[in-house]
Amino acid sequence: MEDELFQQLTYVLNQLVSWFAAGAMVFGGVVPYIPQYRDIRRTQNAEGFSSYVCLVLLVANILRILFRFGRYFETPLLWQSIIMIVTMLIMLNLCTSVRVAAELSTKRRVFLASDSKDEEIKVPKKLFLDFDWSSFWLWSRFSDYLQCVLTFTAAAGYVTYLLLDSPLYVETLGFLAVFTEAMLGTPQLYCNYQNKSTEGMSIKMVCMWTSGDTFKTAYFLLTQAPVQFWVCGLLQVFVDLAILFQVYYYSRYPQKPVSHTAHTTSAKAL
Repeated sequence: MEDELFQQLTYVLNQLVSWFAAGAMVFGGVVPYIPQYRDIRRTQNAEGFSSYVCLVLLVANILRILFRFGRYFETPLLWQSIIMIVTMLIMLNLCTSVRVAAELSTKRRVFLASDSKDEEIKVPKKLFLDFDWSSFWLWSRFSDYLQCVLTFTAAAGYVTYLLLDSPLYVETLGFLAVFTEAMLGTPQLYCNYQNKSTEGMSIKMVCMWTSGDTFKTAYFLLTQAPVQFWVCGLLQVFVDLAILFQVYYYSRYPQKPVSHTAHTTSAKAL
């Protein structure tokens, strides 16, 4: 009787732990972007956040969803991808509106500083359908980002449909999905190196990234996820640690004068 009760209790605890782990996987990746979203809205400044972070995560998660058609993996990972895509679109919408407002404000200040009263304030629009590579992912409307995402999804989905029976293609697709996500921090890493500073980047968010990526990698190992997942998870943790090292190095050995008008906007510049 006692053995049966102990087994039931163990089963319940295992279920609770599984549900908690699954919930953490689904929503954990979104949590670091909540304070970032609030900071951008509060300061109306998105300079500390690279919109390329959104690009990397959108590509990675779209490819991961397509990968599931060829090789099954845990359902929480599927929901994680869906929720992350929605989150990145919300971030893009905010950043685009803030950036366009900032450009208009700059133009207005220049206009007021001039003596010409007949000029009209205009902000040149950058559109997806212009197919101008120099303005890629720097468009002036959120709808252009949506067009780009939908075009990429349709093209990748069509190729996947044609090559779904090819094990080589399926495995390559899975690798590209997780490798793209693993490279999420490299734009911020490079940006910090170029600026010789981590000013404008939230240390708290990077710490949350590191802990989340460590948990995610452990989850991949414990659930025996495809090898691409945990190998690239380890790479992602390494990149996070490299960014934290930059925070330490540039704070201890400043390479340029510290600005007194620093924005608190946080970013992991994908």
